[in-house]
Amino acid sequence: MSGLFITMEGTDGAGKSTQLKLLNDYLKKKGFNVVLVREPGSTNIGEKIRNIILDIENKEMNCMTEALLYAASRAQLVNQVIVPELKKGSIVICDRFVDSSIVYQGIARNIGIDIIKKINNIATGGLIPDITFFLDLAPDKAIERKKEQKELDRLESEKDYFYKKVYEGYKILIEQNSERIKVINALQSIDKVHKNIIDNLEKMFF
Repeated sequence: MSGLFITMEGTDGAGKSTQLKLLNDYLKKKGFNVVLVREPGSTNIGEKIRNIILDIENKEMNCMTEALLYAASRAQLVNQVIVPELKKGSIVICDRFVDSSIVYQGIARNIGIDIIKKINNIATGGLIPDITFFLDLAPDKAIERKKEQKELDRLESEKDYFYKKVYEGYKILIEQNSERIKVINALQSIDKVHKNIIDNLEKMFF
């Protein structure tokens, strides 16, 4: 595959949506063919799975059910969109990927890192991002921002201690994948965060 696979990670409230749009616009202006996708979702099947996962009424969902639904959506996205686009030479930017499942289900849900890795290795065919940006926002700040939201989905409605475990999980993952995962301070201005992302990207690939 000759394309470039970029993923963006971070706790809720870190500003991923804004930075994904800025990165997408920047690369398109540079003349690249860019495909922006999100997890779970970005396929007809994936969006239906997303609705099931995030539905506030599905509070009885088992942790393994949740993990397998994420992997199912991911398998569809990888095979229907990501791999075909990479083969065409496109830059694919994905809002979350396997790293999210490792920290949310593997660590915060206590399923186990190795189990989540095995499930997702099957789902993705072993696909690994070329570079991942982690927007670093401490749990207390993320919780503050979350309280400003009017409506919360099933995941966003989790207790504060869950998000602290998620953050700790990301830190573990970053230590294990320091070459691939680039940490960006999410407390900086929107422009500075964007500049940090572009600087890292251009230093490595352009």
